[in-house]
Amino acid sequence: MFTALRSSLSIVAVTGGLLLGALPAQAEPHTYRIDPEHFSIGFLIDHIGYQKQLGMFLEGEGEFVYDEQTRTLSSGRVEIPAASLFTNHEKRDEHVLSDDFLNAKEYPAIVFEATDFSAESDTQGSLTGDLTLLGETRPVTLDVTLNKAEKYPFGHEQYTLGLSARTTLSRSEWGMTYGVDNGMVGDEVELIFEFEAIR
Repeated sequence: MFTALRSSLSIVAVTGGLLLGALPAQAEPHTYRIDPEHFSIGFLIDHIGYQKQLGMFLEGEGEFVYDEQTRTLSSGRVEIPAASLFTNHEKRDEHVLSDDFLNAKEYPAIVFEATDFSAESDTQGSLTGDLTLLGETRPVTLDVTLNKAEKYPFGHEQYTLGLSARTTLSRSEWGMTYGVDNGMVGDEVELIFEFEAIR
């Protein structure tokens, strides 16, 4: 009887061990901080049909909570000082910072709050969030590409994600309408983000 009982318990233990081994590992969300030294924020906007003017914001900070195994984003926030605008022309910078465009004195920060992430493959996904600009908050969706995910080879030597993100928005939705009706300045703005995020 005892022999049979020991055999039964052994079978239960082995079976239980196999079942536990088959279960997926626990989710492990980690906080990632965007490295300000490797954070490029750019935009392109049509100028009277002749060209797309390239501009940048030279400062920005952000972090997000992400589980790489389950591809789940718990939270994320990016803040960009409007006054860090740079278009390589002082008078143009002053105009874009005025109330015709960014109104940087009244609205010094441009803020993006992530609300959802949908992974489409190991390296591609869609990031949805709320963009606050000129005191107005509207939803936007960015196409995100994971370029690399490894321990950094030098310097801080921490695990790092290398990411690219792109989206196009209509600035008039945020009440920024200067130059739209007469075709002087385009309504559509292409946004470009390149960054490294340290775990």
